[in-house]
Amino acid sequence: MTTSTNHTAGTDLPGTRPNFKQAIKPLIVLGWPMVLTQLFIMGTGFVDTVMAGRYSATDLAGVSLAGSVLWPCFMLLTGVTMALSPITSQLRGAGRTHDVGHQIRQGLWLCLGSSTILISILLNANRLFQLADIDAEISLIASEYLRAVSWGIPPIILYVALRHTAEGLGLTRPPMLIAGSVLPLNALLNYAFVYGNWGAPEMGGVGCGWATAIVFWVELGLMAFVVRLRQFRATNLFASFSAPSVPIMIDILKLGIPIGVAIFLEMAMFAVVSFLIAALGVVPMAAHSIAGNLNWLTYVIPMGMGSAAGIRVAFLVGSGDLLAARVTAGAVVKFAVGYAVIVSVLLILFRISLVKVYTTDIEVIQLAASLLVLIAVYQLVDDTQAVMIGSLRGYKDTTMPMVFSLVGFWILALPLGYLLATGAMTAEPLGVFGYWLGITAGLAIVAVMMSIRLRGLSADPDKIRRFSMRGA
Repeated sequence: MTTSTNHTAGTDLPGTRPNFKQAIKPLIVLGWPMVLTQLFIMGTGFVDTVMAGRYSATDLAGVSLAGSVLWPCFMLLTGVTMALSPITSQLRGAGRTHDVGHQIRQGLWLCLGSSTILISILLNANRLFQLADIDAEISLIASEYLRAVSWGIPPIILYVALRHTAEGLGLTRPPMLIAGSVLPLNALLNYAFVYGNWGAPEMGGVGCGWATAIVFWVELGLMAFVVRLRQFRATNLFASFSAPSVPIMIDILKLGIPIGVAIFLEMAMFAVVSFLIAALGVVPMAAHSIAGNLNWLTYVIPMGMGSAAGIRVAFLVGSGDLLAARVTAGAVVKFAVGYAVIVSVLLILFRISLVKVYTTDIEVIQLAASLLVLIAVYQLVDDTQAVMIGSLRGYKDTTMPMVFSLVGFWILALPLGYLLATGAMTAEPLGVFGYWLGITAGLAIVAVMMSIRLRGLSADPDKIRRFSMRGA
């Protein structure tokens, strides 16, 4: 690795210029546990779906309805503490790990507020179901599920804050081990509470909620061992008590709220699209569900690498190696493009075989297989924007990515998809294809805007240093 300067946009970037291999290796080391963590989390949701679905279709609908309220709100509120990851990593890079503890304590104070808000939403979700005129039995199951889960909200919000801090410290394996260990526990608890096995009460889909609440407490308990590790002790987390500091909490909120809102905007847009596609009929909805599930499975790797890029870029910015930070951001984009091309080819070549894993219905197979060709194109923009938004978070740039998400998903993707699906812009309605074309076009614009933003910010040392003061 050689010391160099970069003359981009009329500025000099101090630091070293790693080659692609040197830049991508730390990201892979950080990223693969984060990928597995997400897969384990997906596995927990899959277990809930299977257990409730095998009990009854009504219970499955109730659990799914509850999830449509729980997870977007959860990501919106826990997104606030995601700011702890770049804050921690930049302080670590600057050799100020001992100052991280105070930031964590302020983040934990914020968790109390987030928990209160989320619990209030979950306990009053039945009013939303009544306004939507949803079937009474399904609404009851969903409401009782959310009431059960609410008992586990305080520990899981605290856990997520500590998890993001651990990742900012470079400890990405412990959260992976925790997520992997609670997956079988969740299955056993579901088996007990859903079906009434081993002396437990038979609660159907509501039992999934109680199982999830218990798992949330177990995750926090396991995290109690992680915070005893040497890296955590170096933060002085338990060295003293910190009363709430409004200025520091505001700094964390300025970084974290845009992260949570950006995630919420994306999840909410897909929820609305799913609702609109459901109105087209069973076959389009089934095909959309299959294509979306396969897309999510392939998306986990760039999402994990994007998170790793955020940690690594933040560390390099904190250490003053701004050139290496820029090279790292560029390297992860190259990785994402290469990965997307490979995955796209595989999706096209094996589209029929992949769809047959989910269904034997000929109509669904044909429609979903055709849809995967479009998903293959979507991969290119989805994967690249995922890693770029991760790098931007490493620079503590979260507000503009939120604006890009608002424009791309709600101003472009959703209206365009609706117009294409209903035939308002074409000779014939494109149905489910129209919605995915709209999403692809909208996300392509997001990817372009992210690219311009990242190129400009990563080459501007003055702006980088100004951003790095946020939450410092």
